[in-house]
Amino acid sequence: MALNKDTLTLPSGRVISRATADAAADWLTLLMSGEASNEQQRQWRQWRQAHVDHEAAWQHVESVTGRMKSLESAPAYAALSSYGASDRPSSAARRRATRMLLWGGLATGAGLLASRTNTWQASMADCRSGTGEQRNFTLEDGTRLTLNTDSAVNLRFDANQRSILLVAGEIMIATRHGPGRIDPRPLLVATAEGSVRSLGTRFTVRQRVGRTSVAVLESAVEVCPLAGFGSARLLHAGEQTQFSRDAVEAPRLVDENAGAWARGQLVADEQRLGDFLAELGRYRPGLLRVDPRIAGLRLSGVFPLADTDRILDTLPNVLPVRVQWRTRFWVTVVPAG
Repeated sequence: MALNKDTLTLPSGRVISRATADAAADWLTLLMSGEASNEQQRQWRQWRQAHVDHEAAWQHVESVTGRMKSLESAPAYAALSSYGASDRPSSAARRRATRMLLWGGLATGAGLLASRTNTWQASMADCRSGTGEQRNFTLEDGTRLTLNTDSAVNLRFDANQRSILLVAGEIMIATRHGPGRIDPRPLLVATAEGSVRSLGTRFTVRQRVGRTSVAVLESAVEVCPLAGFGSARLLHAGEQTQFSRDAVEAPRLVDENAGAWARGQLVADEQRLGDFLAELGRYRPGLLRVDPRIAGLRLSGVFPLADTDRILDTLPNVLPVRVQWRTRFWVTVVPAG
């Protein structure tokens, strides 16, 4: 696909000017440097509100920064992460690194095609949620569907079956119960690794990288790997497992807090700080990192997901750590002192 050298096409399909794209990259460079004054932050907000293309470009920026935690091997990420170092690169170098990170995948037809995979599918999904958001839907058969943070599904209901395609993220399914409410059509949740068939139940499904996690809270489900012929497994209430395209892991006892996110809670029970922050990072845009020296510290508690900043602010009260705020989108937890 040929692209005009003066424009870029966002994953949403919207065409913006390169000048707008570069301006968005420059704003991100400034904000993540930690050097933005109150007046500059006010000007950034005014810039976003000045034109719909500006806001569209910034939404793309937030989408990319929300996924940066999975790009640690990318040179652009490494350059961007070095902003806080004593030997910081020049402003021009930082802008170039930021532009490569934000817009490099949109510069060619192949890059545009790649950008229209998971991100594009999620943006066009039938049901979706934003970062840090939980949303509830009631489907046409009465099934209750809850989407966790940054999740998306497509629905395919016809005369023969009810299919929920999990494009990204995590969902909770609660099928309709009661006299006269039995639907003869099978209810399936499809993922990249296979499918989960509901047997009249309440359960969660999470799409991870190369695997799917399932936890059954009520009744039972049948897990069927995509390529694992004959390896389907029945999973009962109180059990959870993970499966790849080839096989299903042996079930284990479900974490009693597996569905806490649907109540707006993040629960830790003697959890490693590194694992806790990795989970918390799913619920906020930008970068959330932890110094490896303290990643093994343990913590317990019930935390409200509605305010992730507040969760971070409480950490120094319970652990010997300090929270470094470079910007709202770039936070690092380091040892105290």
